[in-house]
Amino acid sequence: MRRTTFFVLSVILVTGLVGIGLTRRLVSRPESANAGDLAALTPADGLTLKFSDRPVDLPAVTLTGVDGQPISLAAAAGKVLLVNFWATWCGPCREEIPSLVMLKKYYGDRLAIVGLSVDTRPAAEVRQFAAEMGINYPVAVVEESVQQAFGGIPAVPSTFIVNPSGKIVTRHMGLVSPAIIEHEVRTLTGLPTTARVETVKDTGQVLLANAAYATEIPGVDLAKLTPAQKERALTRMNEEHCTCGCGLTVAQCRINDPSCDVSLPVAKQIAAEVAAH
Repeated sequence: MRRTTFFVLSVILVTGLVGIGLTRRLVSRPESANAGDLAALTPADGLTLKFSDRPVDLPAVTLTGVDGQPISLAAAAGKVLLVNFWATWCGPCREEIPSLVMLKKYYGDRLAIVGLSVDTRPAAEVRQFAAEMGINYPVAVVEESVQQAFGGIPAVPSTFIVNPSGKIVTRHMGLVSPAIIEHEVRTLTGLPTTARVETVKDTGQVLLANAAYATEIPGVDLAKLTPAQKERALTRMNEEHCTCGCGLTVAQCRINDPSCDVSLPVAKQIAAEVAAH
Protein backbone atom coordinates (compact mmCIF):
# COMPACT_ATOMS: atom_id res chain seq x y z
CA MET A 1 0.00 0.00 0.00
CA ARG A 2 2.81 2.36 0.97
CA ARG A 3 4.63 1.89 -2.32
CA THR A 4 1.67 3.04 -4.41
CA THR A 5 1.07 6.25 -2.45
CA PHE A 6 3.26 8.53 -4.54
CA PHE A 7 1.85 7.17 -7.80
CA VAL A 8 -1.72 7.59 -6.63
CA LEU A 9 -1.17 11.17 -5.44
CA SER A 10 0.49 12.12 -8.71
CA VAL A 11 -2.62 11.34 -10.74
CA ILE A 12 -5.29 12.70 -8.40
CA LEU A 13 -5.09 16.23 -9.81
CA VAL A 14 -5.30 15.11 -13.46
CA THR A 15 -8.14 12.70 -12.78
CA GLY A 16 -10.01 15.32 -10.80
CA LEU A 17 -9.84 17.79 -13.67
CA VAL A 18 -11.07 15.16 -16.12
CA GLY A 19 -13.85 14.26 -13.69
CA ILE A 20 -14.98 17.89 -13.54
CA GLY A 21 -15.27 17.98 -17.31
CA LEU A 22 -17.15 14.68 -17.25
CA THR A 23 -19.62 16.10 -14.73
CA ARG A 24 -20.33 19.18 -16.81
CA ARG A 25 -20.93 17.21 -19.98
CA LEU A 26 -23.16 14.69 -18.24
CA VAL A 27 -25.29 17.35 -16.60
CA SER A 28 -25.65 19.15 -19.91
CA ARG A 29 -27.25 16.22 -21.71
CA PRO A 30 -28.85 13.61 -19.43
CA GLU A 31 -31.30 12.81 -22.23
CA SER A 32 -28.48 10.89 -23.95
CA ALA A 33 -28.72 8.13 -21.35
CA ASN A 34 -31.25 6.17 -23.42
CA ALA A 35 -29.96 7.04 -26.88
CA GLY A 36 -29.26 4.20 -29.28
CA ASP A 37 -25.71 5.32 -29.95
CA LEU A 38 -24.26 7.23 -27.03
CA ALA A 39 -21.63 9.83 -27.74
CA ALA A 40 -18.56 9.65 -25.50
CA LEU A 41 -18.47 11.88 -22.45
CA THR A 42 -14.70 12.18 -22.60
CA PRO A 43 -12.33 12.53 -25.56
CA ALA A 44 -10.23 9.53 -26.57
CA ASP A 45 -7.40 11.62 -28.00
CA GLY A 46 -4.08 9.93 -27.24
CA LEU A 47 -5.65 7.10 -25.22
CA THR A 48 -4.28 3.56 -25.53
CA LEU A 49 -6.37 0.79 -24.00
CA LYS A 50 -4.61 -2.45 -23.13
CA PHE A 51 -6.45 -5.75 -22.80
CA SER A 52 -4.93 -9.09 -21.82
CA ASP A 53 -4.51 -11.78 -24.45
CA ARG A 54 -5.40 -14.27 -21.69
CA PRO A 55 -8.67 -13.06 -20.15
CA VAL A 56 -9.45 -14.87 -16.92
CA ASP A 57 -12.78 -16.09 -15.58
CA LEU A 58 -14.63 -13.85 -13.18
CA PRO A 59 -14.31 -15.53 -9.75
CA ALA A 60 -17.40 -17.18 -8.34
CA VAL A 61 -17.75 -15.37 -5.01
CA THR A 62 -20.66 -14.99 -2.61
CA LEU A 63 -21.49 -11.38 -1.85
CA THR A 64 -24.00 -9.70 0.42
CA GLY A 65 -24.66 -6.03 -0.09
CA VAL A 66 -24.57 -3.46 2.70
CA ASP A 67 -28.35 -3.38 2.30
CA GLY A 68 -28.52 -7.08 3.23
CA GLN A 69 -29.41 -8.20 -0.30
CA PRO A 70 -27.34 -10.78 -2.23
CA ILE A 71 -25.16 -9.50 -5.07
CA SER A 72 -24.56 -11.76 -8.06
CA LEU A 73 -21.64 -10.88 -10.31
CA ALA A 74 -22.86 -13.53 -12.75
CA ALA A 75 -26.06 -11.53 -13.21
CA ALA A 76 -24.02 -8.97 -15.16
CA ALA A 77 -23.51 -11.44 -18.03
CA GLY A 78 -24.08 -9.69 -21.33
CA LYS A 79 -22.96 -6.33 -19.93
CA VAL A 80 -19.63 -4.76 -19.21
CA LEU A 81 -18.91 -5.12 -15.49
CA LEU A 82 -16.60 -2.98 -13.37
CA VAL A 83 -15.59 -4.56 -10.07
CA ASN A 84 -14.16 -1.76 -7.97
CA PHE A 85 -12.30 -2.50 -4.71
CA TRP A 86 -12.28 0.57 -2.49
CA ALA A 87 -12.43 1.81 1.11
CA THR A 88 -14.10 4.70 2.91
CA TRP A 89 -10.72 5.83 4.31
CA CYS A 90 -9.09 5.88 0.85
CA GLY A 91 -8.70 9.41 -0.53
CA PRO A 92 -8.17 8.31 -4.16
CA CYS A 93 -11.30 6.14 -3.88
CA ARG A 94 -13.30 9.21 -2.88
CA GLU A 95 -11.90 10.98 -5.95
CA GLU A 96 -12.90 8.10 -8.20
CA ILE A 97 -16.41 7.31 -6.98
CA PRO A 98 -18.18 10.33 -8.56
CA SER A 99 -16.89 9.33 -12.00
CA LEU A 100 -18.17 5.77 -11.54
CA VAL A 101 -21.55 7.13 -10.42
CA MET A 102 -21.74 9.28 -13.55
CA LEU A 103 -20.72 6.46 -15.88
CA LYS A 104 -23.39 4.19 -14.40
CA LYS A 105 -26.02 6.89 -14.80
CA TYR A 106 -25.01 7.66 -18.37
CA TYR A 107 -24.54 4.14 -19.74
CA GLY A 108 -27.45 2.60 -17.85
CA ASP A 109 -28.12 -1.05 -18.64
CA ARG A 110 -25.02 -1.36 -20.81
CA LEU A 111 -22.85 -1.15 -17.70
CA ALA A 112 -22.86 -2.89 -14.33
CA ILE A 113 -20.70 -1.72 -11.44
CA VAL A 114 -20.15 -3.43 -8.10
CA GLY A 115 -18.21 -1.72 -5.32
CA LEU A 116 -16.36 -4.06 -2.96
CA SER A 117 -15.26 -2.29 0.20
CA VAL A 118 -12.24 -3.62 2.09
CA ASP A 119 -13.27 -1.67 5.18
CA THR A 120 -13.21 -3.29 8.60
CA ARG A 121 -15.88 -0.90 9.88
CA PRO A 122 -19.51 -2.12 10.19
CA ALA A 123 -21.52 -2.53 7.00
CA ALA A 124 -24.04 0.00 8.29
CA GLU A 125 -21.38 2.70 8.32
CA VAL A 126 -20.26 1.80 4.82
CA ARG A 127 -23.90 1.92 3.71
CA GLN A 128 -24.24 5.41 5.17
CA PHE A 129 -21.05 6.52 3.43
CA ALA A 130 -22.29 5.11 0.12
CA ALA A 131 -25.56 7.00 0.51
CA GLU A 132 -23.74 10.25 1.25
CA MET A 133 -21.59 9.75 -1.86
CA GLY A 134 -24.65 9.08 -3.99
CA ILE A 135 -23.41 5.66 -5.07
CA ASN A 136 -25.94 4.22 -7.53
CA TYR A 137 -24.57 0.67 -7.78
CA PRO A 138 -24.44 -2.29 -5.36
CA VAL A 139 -21.86 -2.17 -2.56
CA ALA A 140 -20.60 -4.98 -0.33
CA VAL A 141 -17.99 -5.22 2.40
CA VAL A 142 -15.70 -8.15 1.62
CA GLU A 143 -13.30 -10.35 3.53
CA GLU A 144 -9.75 -11.28 2.56
CA SER A 145 -11.01 -14.44 0.85
CA VAL A 146 -12.84 -12.39 -1.79
CA GLN A 147 -9.77 -10.24 -2.33
CA GLN A 148 -7.65 -13.36 -2.82
CA ALA A 149 -10.19 -14.75 -5.30
CA PHE A 150 -9.29 -11.76 -7.49
CA GLY A 151 -5.57 -12.49 -7.14
CA GLY A 152 -5.00 -10.23 -4.14
CA ILE A 153 -5.68 -6.52 -3.74
CA PRO A 154 -2.39 -4.84 -2.81
CA ALA A 155 -3.84 -1.33 -3.07
CA VAL A 156 -7.14 0.48 -3.38
CA PRO A 157 -8.74 1.56 -5.53
CA SER A 158 -8.33 -1.47 -7.76
CA THR A 159 -10.74 -1.96 -10.64
CA PHE A 160 -11.31 -5.07 -12.74
CA ILE A 161 -12.89 -4.70 -16.18
CA VAL A 162 -15.05 -7.66 -17.20
CA ASN A 163 -16.30 -8.19 -20.74
CA PRO A 164 -19.88 -9.27 -21.55
CA SER A 165 -18.72 -12.91 -21.68
CA GLY A 166 -17.72 -12.78 -18.02
CA LYS A 167 -13.95 -12.63 -18.57
CA ILE A 168 -11.65 -10.17 -16.80
CA VAL A 169 -9.73 -8.43 -19.56
CA THR A 170 -7.76 -5.82 -17.64
CA ARG A 171 -7.36 -4.23 -14.23
CA HIS A 172 -6.29 -0.87 -12.89
CA MET A 173 -4.48 -0.45 -9.60
CA GLY A 174 -4.70 3.04 -8.17
CA LEU A 175 -6.59 6.04 -9.41
CA VAL A 176 -7.13 5.98 -13.17
CA SER A 177 -8.44 8.56 -15.62
CA PRO A 178 -12.23 8.36 -16.09
CA ALA A 179 -11.59 8.63 -19.83
CA ILE A 180 -9.73 5.31 -19.85
CA ILE A 181 -12.51 3.55 -17.98
CA GLU A 182 -15.18 5.06 -20.22
CA HIS A 183 -13.50 4.09 -23.47
CA GLU A 184 -12.83 0.58 -22.19
CA VAL A 185 -16.57 0.36 -21.56
CA ARG A 186 -17.29 1.73 -25.02
CA THR A 187 -14.90 -0.70 -26.68
CA LEU A 188 -16.34 -3.73 -24.90
CA THR A 189 -19.95 -2.70 -25.60
CA GLY A 190 -19.27 -2.06 -29.27
CA LEU A 191 -19.79 1.69 -29.06
CA PRO A 192 -17.54 3.84 -31.24
CA THR A 193 -14.26 5.15 -29.87
CA THR A 194 -11.12 6.58 -31.41
CA ALA A 195 -8.94 5.21 -28.60
CA ARG A 196 -6.18 2.87 -29.67
CA VAL A 197 -6.85 -0.68 -28.50
CA GLU A 198 -4.01 -3.14 -27.92
CA THR A 199 -4.13 -6.80 -26.98
CA VAL A 200 -1.11 -7.35 -24.76
CA LYS A 201 0.86 -10.58 -24.42
CA ASP A 202 0.11 -11.00 -20.76
CA THR A 203 2.56 -12.61 -18.35
CA GLY A 204 1.16 -10.93 -15.26
CA GLN A 205 1.60 -7.26 -16.07
CA VAL A 206 -2.07 -6.89 -17.02
CA LEU A 207 -3.71 -9.58 -14.90
CA LEU A 208 -1.64 -10.98 -12.05
CA ALA A 209 -3.36 -14.32 -12.46
CA ASN A 210 -1.26 -14.72 -15.61
CA ALA A 211 2.06 -14.38 -13.77
CA ALA A 212 2.39 -18.15 -14.05
CA TYR A 213 3.06 -17.62 -17.77
CA ALA A 214 6.03 -15.34 -17.10
CA THR A 215 9.39 -16.61 -18.30
CA GLU A 216 11.35 -13.73 -16.79
CA ILE A 217 11.15 -12.18 -13.32
CA PRO A 218 12.18 -8.54 -12.85
CA GLY A 219 15.54 -8.23 -11.08
CA VAL A 220 16.35 -11.94 -11.18
CA ASP A 221 18.91 -13.45 -13.60
CA LEU A 222 17.60 -16.81 -14.74
CA ALA A 223 19.91 -17.07 -17.75
CA LYS A 224 22.42 -19.30 -15.93
CA LEU A 225 19.79 -21.92 -15.13
CA THR A 226 19.11 -24.93 -17.31
CA PRO A 227 15.59 -25.06 -18.83
CA ALA A 228 14.54 -27.58 -16.18
CA GLN A 229 16.00 -25.48 -13.36
CA LYS A 230 14.33 -22.35 -14.71
CA GLU A 231 10.98 -24.12 -14.76
CA ARG A 232 11.45 -25.26 -11.13
CA ALA A 233 12.47 -21.76 -10.03
CA LEU A 234 9.46 -20.15 -11.72
CA THR A 235 7.17 -22.77 -10.21
CA ARG A 236 8.44 -22.01 -6.71
CA MET A 237 8.12 -18.25 -7.25
CA ASN A 238 4.52 -18.77 -8.28
CA GLU A 239 3.81 -20.94 -5.23
CA GLU A 240 5.60 -19.12 -2.42
CA HIS A 241 4.09 -15.89 -1.11
CA CYS A 242 5.89 -12.63 -0.56
CA THR A 243 6.03 -11.44 3.05
CA CYS A 244 5.88 -7.72 2.30
CA GLY A 245 2.17 -7.66 3.06
CA CYS A 246 0.96 -7.52 -0.55
CA GLY A 247 -0.78 -10.90 -0.36
CA LEU A 248 0.79 -11.96 -3.67
CA THR A 249 3.12 -14.73 -4.71
CA VAL A 250 6.80 -13.87 -5.09
CA ALA A 251 6.45 -13.85 -8.90
CA GLN A 252 3.33 -11.69 -8.79
CA CYS A 253 4.93 -9.21 -6.42
CA ARG A 254 8.05 -8.88 -8.59
CA ILE A 255 5.92 -8.29 -11.70
CA ASN A 256 3.47 -6.02 -9.91
CA ASP A 257 6.10 -3.97 -8.07
CA PRO A 258 9.71 -4.42 -9.24
CA SER A 259 10.80 -1.92 -6.57
CA CYS A 260 9.77 -4.24 -3.72
CA ASP A 261 12.85 -4.88 -1.59
CA VAL A 262 11.24 -7.88 0.12
CA SER A 263 10.37 -10.07 -2.85
CA LEU A 264 13.66 -9.44 -4.67
CA PRO A 265 16.02 -11.24 -2.24
CA VAL A 266 13.49 -14.06 -1.85
CA ALA A 267 13.30 -14.54 -5.62
CA LYS A 268 17.09 -14.46 -5.92
CA GLN A 269 17.41 -17.00 -3.11
CA ILE A 270 14.98 -19.34 -4.83
CA ALA A 271 16.98 -19.10 -8.06
CA ALA A 272 20.23 -19.75 -6.17
CA GLU A 273 18.83 -22.76 -4.34
CA VAL A 274 17.51 -24.29 -7.54
CA ALA A 275 20.88 -23.70 -9.27
CA ALA A 276 22.71 -25.37 -6.38
CA HIS A 277 20.64 -28.53 -6.74
